[in-house]
Amino acid sequence: MSKVRVQGYTSLVRDTNSNAIVNTDTTEFTAYMRKYKAREKNNDLLRNTVKEINTLKSELYEIKSLLKEVIKK
Repeated sequence: MSKVRVQGYTSLVRDTNSNAIVNTDTTEFTAYMRKYKAREKNNDLLRNTVKEINTLKSELYEIKSLLKEVIKK
């Protein structure tokens, strides 16, 4: 894989085989990965919260149905 520096950027190189631009700055990559993992953690938390709310809704509906049956008797 041969690389050519991108004009005007110190941390970017172009891979001449695939024509892709590659960032060689590990500090930027580390910061990106840290933000990515934090975003994923936040998304997981939100997903779990939604699941828990849906479970509570279902349980509340079941309790409501049981109360209606008790009142009818």
